Formats: sequence, structure tokens, C-alpha cells
Amino acid sequence: MSDTAPIEHPRWLTGGDFTEAEEPVRLFAAWFAEAARAEPINPDAMTLATIGADGSPNARMVLLKGFDERGFVFYTNLDSVKGHELAAVPKAALTFYWKSLQRQVRVRGSVEPVAAEEADAYFATRARMAQIGAWASKQSAALESRLAFEKAVARYTAKFAIGAVPRPPHWSGYRVVPYEIEFWHERPFRLHDRITFTRAAPTAPWSKSRLYP
Repeated sequence: MSDTAPIEHPRWLTGGDFTEAEEPVRLFAAWFAEAARAEPINPDAMTLATIGADGSPNARMVLLKGFDERGFVFYTNLDSVKGHELAAVPKAALTFYWKSLQRQVRVRGSVEPVAAEEADAYFATRARMAQIGAWASKQSAALESRLAFEKAVARYTAKFAIGAVPRPPHWSGYRVVPYEIEFWHERPFRLHDRITFTRAAPTAPWSKSRLYP
């Protein structure tokens, strides 16, 4: 879940107007905390959109594994389709949708790899079979049969029968460094509330605008 420390709920979360917020990361942390309590399954699920070799978008669901003022972190097989696309064009878009809260957050930004130490630390927290799976899966490659995958899982289970499972060299994380974050809250009759925060560079101050629904 979030790597951000717990925060007190500001007025714009507990009954006031969320559009009063002046900084997007704190607002996201508050919304994410509410989603973690309200959503029954995977409140950390997000759509990740990348750019394919032909210039067309490519989207799939991944899990948010950390966020702070630097950006939003997820992990994957670097040899997967998304890994190759991000290596070629290090830009991405994220979308969170929490149906029970009638809220959506959209993020656009550049993408950078996380530090090896950060990836190692997260990998060590994964369930052992998930660690084994990271070794056994050639993510996105053609699979001749389910049995072939199960044999690979068995082979790596035996290989790492004793001791900790090391992080595979082809498995790591990415950080989406945002230059735009939009918050959307559903209202009756499609008269929704929308605000967007933009900045020119990762160290630049945020600028806020309110948008028509």
C-alpha cells in the first residue's frame, strides 16, 4: 500500500470542499486512505497506460506499491511488454477509480527506474511464492501450456528451497514522476467536480486549475 506516513484528515476531506486543496500529494494520500477503507478489493489498483512501438497507447491494470512527493511506484518484469515500452518511451499515465467513493484520479508523467536498493527492499516483502513466480514467469511471452509454467515454478522452488529468494535481475520497479494530477468527484446529473494540478518540472511548484465537468 502507500509508503506515505498517516496524515490527519483535512477539512476538504471531512465535509469541506476538496477543491480547496493546494497540494496534490497530500490530497491523494487522503483519498487513498479513504479508498483503503472503502474498497473491498485492491484499492491500490490502477490503470497504467504506456506508448507502444507504433505510437498507439497500451493499457493494463497494475498495483500501486508506494507514493510520495517523488511519484507513484509499481513493479514489474522488465522484459514484459510494458517494460520494453517504458524503456523506449519513458512516459506513462495512471488512472485510479474508486467506485464506492465515486472518485477518480488521473496522473501523467515521466518514468524512471527505482533504485536497486528500493526494489530489493520491496521484493523482500513479497510472499515467497510471488518471489518464485517472478523467476518462473517470462511475462508477456507466449506460453505453450500451463504445465510448462508450473514446471518452471517447481524448478525455481527447488532451486531456492533454502534461504531467501533473491530479486531476479529482470524484475524491478518504476516511478511515475507526475507533471499533472487530476482529481474528479462524481456529482448528481453529471455536474462533477474536477481540479487539476500541473507543474513544469519535478522540482517546480504546482499550479491548480478547476475544470468544467
